Amino acid sequence: MTYSKTVSPDPTSTKLTVEIKSPSIASRLVSATVRFVRSSPIGAVGLLFWVIMFILAIFAPQIAPMDPLEADYGAIRQGPTIDHLLGTDNLGRDVLSRIIFGFRITLLVSLTSVFIGDMIGFIWGIASGYLGKRFDLISQRLVDVLMSFPSLILALLLLVVSGAGLTTVIIAIAITRIPSSTRVIRSVVLSVNQNAYIEAARCVGASHMRIMVRHVAPQVVAPILVVATLNLGGAIFAESALSFLGLGIPPPAPSLGNMLGGVLAAAFRPPWWLVVFPGLAITFAIMAANLFGDALRDFLDPKLKKRIE
Repeated sequence: MTYSKTVSPDPTSTKLTVEIKSPSIASRLVSATVRFVRSSPIGAVGLLFWVIMFILAIFAPQIAPMDPLEADYGAIRQGPTIDHLLGTDNLGRDVLSRIIFGFRITLLVSLTSVFIGDMIGFIWGIASGYLGKRFDLISQRLVDVLMSFPSLILALLLLVVSGAGLTTVIIAIAITRIPSSTRVIRSVVLSVNQNAYIEAARCVGASHMRIMVRHVAPQVVAPILVVATLNLGGAIFAESALSFLGLGIPPPAPSLGNMLGGVLAAAFRPPWWLVVFPGLAITFAIMAANLFGDALRDFLDPKLKKRIE
């Protein structure tokens, strides 16, 4: 970060006037992006893939070559051709259009569920790590109970009780994200509590709420961002698995998971393009999220010396 400093004498006084101009938010963001790309090209590739997913999801009606719900019974199970670049499914629907619209469901479910789950874990972890004592003991036993269930099994149980649907899928996946983010944030808060400025804030009479909001929470923003990016891959996998099992997004809404599940349910040996292309879309989305999360963790870690400034 660079500053431009201008020193000019005041004509009415012997003092000097010093003006310091800090760079704008846009310039700092561009500078940080450049340093991130230089320090981790692989992580930048993962970020680029997610940017492409966002563009496809936002402009899906303009980019998709066909209506994802329009059936063409004269082109059922047609392989990749010029008219259908990725082929058609069992009802003659264009696979490429369904994948593009499926990114909308994937992004909506993964981003919303990760935001809800990690926000709850963020607040819970700060309160548990800072307050400690009995509150920490009881809350961590609840976290142990949640972590004792595999995340996919827990999501299945919640969906069996509440039923399939977009809202219930988001809530079920969000609940499975809470334990891991709570544990990570709690461990960071326990370290932050040892700093002298926390004890100084207590000595001057600052309330617990003020200390947690003003002094503790800003120190755990970077860890929660890393946890959120790493949880995106798990959320995409969970949504795809639930839709594959028939408990996720109900058809005919295009979802990467129910595209695979519907194909395998309709035929014992489905055409290869109905399995490969949706599977590759899921794989690349999860891989990109994990690569970006790993790179972001290294980029935000001040202890690493290999980062390129």
